[in-house]
Amino acid sequence: MRIPLRRLGVYFVAFLFAIVMNFTVPRLMPGSPVDGMIAQLGPRATPAAIEAIKARFGAVEQPILGQFVDYITGLARFDLGVSVKYYPQTVTQVLARSAGWTAFLVTTAIIFSLCVGVSLGAVAAWRRGGRFDAFVSPFSVVLIAIPPVIIGLATLFTFGVTLRWFPVGYAYNPDLDPGLNFTFFGSVFWHAVMPVLTLSPYLIGEFQTTMRSSMISVLGEDYVTMGRAKGLGETAVMFSYAARNAMLPVLTNLALMLGAVFGGSIVTEIVFNYPGLGLTLFTASVARDYPVIQGQLLLMTMATLGANLLVDILYGVVDPRIREERA
Repeated sequence: MRIPLRRLGVYFVAFLFAIVMNFTVPRLMPGSPVDGMIAQLGPRATPAAIEAIKARFGAVEQPILGQFVDYITGLARFDLGVSVKYYPQTVTQVLARSAGWTAFLVTTAIIFSLCVGVSLGAVAAWRRGGRFDAFVSPFSVVLIAIPPVIIGLATLFTFGVTLRWFPVGYAYNPDLDPGLNFTFFGSVFWHAVMPVLTLSPYLIGEFQTTMRSSMISVLGEDYVTMGRAKGLGETAVMFSYAARNAMLPVLTNLALMLGAVFGGSIVTEIVFNYPGLGLTLFTASVARDYPVIQGQLLLMTMATLGANLLVDILYGVVDPRIREERA
């Protein structure tokens, strides 16, 4: 599937802008993590120790242009620096440990919500004006309006603390050794149930609302009428003819929601003490670990741009007309 060079250029410019902002914003903040480390040394902060800390964490006196060149050079080598809180681990090591958990959590929530939301929206549109539509559509608006932190705390208190159905923290049972076995995978999925249920309501509401509106607009098209004329079953016409052609706005909405999804994952991981990028960002912010914050924001930007590019490619799979225009 080919993507126009103009569209790829847009992604490239967005990535360059993210790199510049990622370099600039931390340097606009007062103080630095190095200042915090020096303050913690107290009387032990000898001139030699201070110079060693500054040299190790890149806090050397040089023009801003020279710092930017060093920053770009480091990115080219996949070197994001050294973590202050987790020293002597590098930022790459810290983020690599957390990124997989966030990717698993976000991907699971999106797939689950997409299946549920699209199905509810398709049925609500097919039976618009009926009891199902009268209940599901207003309820979806409610799901969109509730902040993830409220859902997370309610889920944690109800199913974790009160009923004790699910574990209240971590990504898997700490007593288990990670490995390729059903016991470990079962623990991972069991610990992810409440975080996924916290991220899903907003997504389900958005997908249902978008799918319902989009599908209503295609129900009067000729191909839907032709499907009915062929004598196909109601389910086949609803999903194979109407729902498939109504999916494009849903994918567009997914691309626009990715930023909100990552924002919700940060809150969710903090609430459930889930060891993903959100919890890492929180602990790094408390410790003023700017290298980790800087690297994580860049990683999340790249993930958002990559996901948008993937959605752009899927457009042609869902709608052949777009594939023909790009050919």
